[in-house]
Amino acid sequence: MAQRFDTKITVVLGDDLLPWQALNVTAFLTSGITAAHPDLVGEPYEDADGTHYLALLGQPVVVLQGSREQLRAAHRKTVDRGYPLAVYTREMFTTGNDEDNRAVVAAAARDDLDLVGIAVHGPRNGVDKVTKGLTMHP
Repeated sequence: MAQRFDTKITVVLGDDLLPWQALNVTAFLTSGITAAHPDLVGEPYEDADGTHYLALLGQPVVVLQGSREQLRAAHRKTVDRGYPLAVYTREMFTTGNDEDNRAVVAAAARDDLDLVGIAVHGPRNGVDKVTKGLTMHP
């Protein structure tokens, strides 16, 4: 029987991203949620031969997609509800390090961010409400 979690992790991607961009943004955004909530990480793995592997998030990550307008609406609703939020902007594709990434985000007002992805962690029902109308990423 599958475990039902009280919280939910959802990544929302713009529907205009190239496959490599979608994967890159998902990885970065998920790392943001993990860094903010280390308690979400499970135990390390070990195979039958005794090889050790790193621990992973202990709950599923849902990946959705939507138009630029839908992404902005989900961002606005998430901010309004005060849920933990990670963002990835289009300008971050042109940088090569965390300092420059933070600088391009800091240079834009919240409503002017050119978002290509967000990740949110919060109560299951609340996250479902802020992402209502978005579709599963293919």
